[in-house]
Amino acid sequence: MDNRLQKLASILVRYSTEVKPGHTVLIRSESLEAQPLVQAIFQEVYRAGALPVPFLTVDEKEVLTMEATDDLHLLEVPDPMYKMMAEQANVMISIKASVNPRNLSQYHADKQAAIAKAAAVPSHIIMQRGSDGLARWCVTQYPTKAFAQAAAMSQPQYEEFVLNACKVHLDDPVAEWQAVDRFQQRLVDHLVGKKHVHVRGANIDLKMSIEGRKFINANGKNNMPDGEIFTGPVENSVSGWVKFTYPAYYRGNEVDGIELNFEDGRVVKASAETNEPFLFSVLDFDAGSRYLGEFAIGTNRHIQRFTGSILFDEKIGGTVHMAVGRGYSETGSKNDSQVHWDMICDMRDGGEILVDGELFYKNGEFLA
Repeated sequence: MDNRLQKLASILVRYSTEVKPGHTVLIRSESLEAQPLVQAIFQEVYRAGALPVPFLTVDEKEVLTMEATDDLHLLEVPDPMYKMMAEQANVMISIKASVNPRNLSQYHADKQAAIAKAAAVPSHIIMQRGSDGLARWCVTQYPTKAFAQAAAMSQPQYEEFVLNACKVHLDDPVAEWQAVDRFQQRLVDHLVGKKHVHVRGANIDLKMSIEGRKFINANGKNNMPDGEIFTGPVENSVSGWVKFTYPAYYRGNEVDGIELNFEDGRVVKASAETNEPFLFSVLDFDAGSRYLGEFAIGTNRHIQRFTGSILFDEKIGGTVHMAVGRGYSETGSKNDSQVHWDMICDMRDGGEILVDGELFYKNGEFLA
């Protein structure tokens, strides 16, 4: 793994976040299992002439917190050191490295919501500073045993899957990500000034307005791996229905067979084959949680299977995904919520996307 992790560290530092001499770089991992990647990034930051600041946490911090107290107000307090670094660092690299991706699922929804509220504070700071051009950030994932097990793979198989999705196996990964950038930029440019999107297929028939909204080229800068184009639909414009192809995971909870019906942008009817009460607890969380904050098309052809990790699954080439809740301000989205829950629908079985009445996408392939 060592040489491949060093190569991934180079992609994160040199390409994704473009670390420059004099920068302060926060390296944050959610568990100690990711130490090998933290160490590789640490050295690469120094090689770039910048100052690395590792921010390691205890394993299963959220579980320990909820086991220790029932005080919801205390659970809602964000980590003050992480918040401070989010406000000050020039670059932030976050590593998902869970030792148990489902560890929160059996805790009371109020506790889960309080923990999520605390985590959202530094996250929103980072994203807003990124949108304002004051900082750069990237999220990646370390191939822990827990993630491998959730994906139904052996550890070596999952390591290969993760690193291949990041294009580490290729001779020049940065050149490959630059090619992704150029390809997706052509798609984004084609969508400038367009007004209406109609997504239809065996599991979806949704219409939405994108008038005045911007599609973003997700090219490996904020996520690694990456590969999608996304926007924030006009909040009150979404109408129709969708049944999501894969299970949807949020705060460690699995919900399968989600179907949503929209009128005037709002989810007016919802159902799920499993864990339906949790679905409703999220949809009713706040004023924005029943509206779409994001609509996106996955483009990464090195990701072709579902693994239960949204960082990878939402990028599956040939799928669309959408998120109820918070939108990204750079798209023009005005939907404000503490929820952002991505759900995926496969389009490779005859699905189509029409833009202003013209066929833009069919069977998982772009026609534009």
